[in-house]
Amino acid sequence: MSNFKYISSLIKNNRHLRLLLFISFVIAMGGCGTPQQKENTAAELPVPVAKPVQMKITEWDEYSGRFKAMERVEVRARVSGYIQAVKFKDGEMVHKGDVLFIIDQRPFKIALQQAQAQLEQAKAEERQAQSAFDRVKSLQGSKAISQEEFDQREQALYAAKAQVEAAKAYVNNAELNLQFTLVKAPISGKVSEDFVNAGNLISGGSDQSTLLTTIVTLDPIYFYFEGSESAFMKYSKQNNGNLDGAKVQVQLLGEDGYVHEGKLDFIDNEVDLGTGTIQARAVFSNTDYAIESGMFGSARLAGSAEHEAILIPDAIIGTDQSQKIVFVVTDSNQVQAKPVQLGPLYNKDLRIVRSGLNPEDQLITGNILKIRPGMKVTPEDRKIEGLSKN
Repeated sequence: MSNFKYISSLIKNNRHLRLLLFISFVIAMGGCGTPQQKENTAAELPVPVAKPVQMKITEWDEYSGRFKAMERVEVRARVSGYIQAVKFKDGEMVHKGDVLFIIDQRPFKIALQQAQAQLEQAKAEERQAQSAFDRVKSLQGSKAISQEEFDQREQALYAAKAQVEAAKAYVNNAELNLQFTLVKAPISGKVSEDFVNAGNLISGGSDQSTLLTTIVTLDPIYFYFEGSESAFMKYSKQNNGNLDGAKVQVQLLGEDGYVHEGKLDFIDNEVDLGTGTIQARAVFSNTDYAIESGMFGSARLAGSAEHEAILIPDAIIGTDQSQKIVFVVTDSNQVQAKPVQLGPLYNKDLRIVRSGLNPEDQLITGNILKIRPGMKVTPEDRKIEGLSKN
C-alpha cells in the first residue's frame, strides 16, 4: 500500500512523467481501432480506369507461310566445253536473253566450217548427178540408152539431193551448237551465284549436264500457307463459294503491321490426311524486289464480316483457375472481378471480348497487382491506348 502511495505521489509531482504516460495512452488507443476502420484507411488506392472500346471491326484469321518464286530455272549448258567467261554478278537481276556464260567457241567454229564444206561437196555431187540425168533423159526418146541406165541416173540424182539435205542439217546443227556456247538467261529474274568459274570443263546436252546457276522470278511472287478444312469452308460461305481473288495480307519478320496485300489465287484440290489442312496460295506484287523467295511471313484473311465489338487491353486480363477475368470498379468504388469470354487479338494490344462486359463498365487498367476484389479504390479516368489501325 505504501508503494502505491509512493508511485501516485511521484506521478502527481512529476510533470514530465505525466506527459509521457498520456502519450503512451493515446498511441495505445489508436491501435485499438476496428479492422474495418484500418482497411478503409489503407484501401483508398488510386487506380486508372477506362471504358472498354466499342467499335466496328473485321476479325482476322492468322497463318504462317513462306514466299516462293513463280518460276525457278536451273541454268545448264546444252554443249560441253570449257567456260571462257562469266558475264554476270552473283545475285543481280538479269533479263531474258542476257548472256550469262561463254563456252570456248573454237571447236564449234571448226565443226561448223567442216559441215559447211561437206555441204558444198554435196551440192557439187548433186550438180554432177543432175547433169548426168539430164543427158540420159534427152536420149530416152531415141532409145539410145536402156531403161536400166536411165533408172540408175535418176536414183543417183535422188541420192545426191538427199546428201545435200543431210549436209544442210549438219550445218544447222553446227550453227546451233555454236550458238549454245553463249549460255543465255531463259527467264528474267534474280540470278544466284555462279556454281562454275571460268576455266572449268563442263558437260552439257544431257540429264547429267553441269548446273551453272539458277534464276528465280520475284515479281509477282507466290505465298504458300496451310489452313484447316473448317476455315476454308467458312471463307467459302463468306464469299458465296468463290474464294478466287480474296484479300490476303502478309507481315514479314521485323515489320510493324500487315503492309503487303495480295490475292488468293489457288486452293489445293484435297485435304492433307496427315495434318487435316489444305494448302493455299496467294500472289503478291513485288516491284521493288523487297521480298525474296523462301522468306517467312505471317498472313491473315478476313475471318468475319464487319461487326460491332468490345475491345480491351490484353495486358489487363487475368486468370482465375480456368476462367479469364478483368477487374472493374463498381458504383461504390469497390473492386469487382468479372469473368469474360475472349476472342482473338484484334491488334498487338487489344483483344476482342465475346461476353462478360458492358460498354459502360469501368475497367481497372493499372495497379492490377495491388488490388483485390472488395477493396475500396479511388478511380481516375483514363483512355485505352492501342487503337492504331488494324
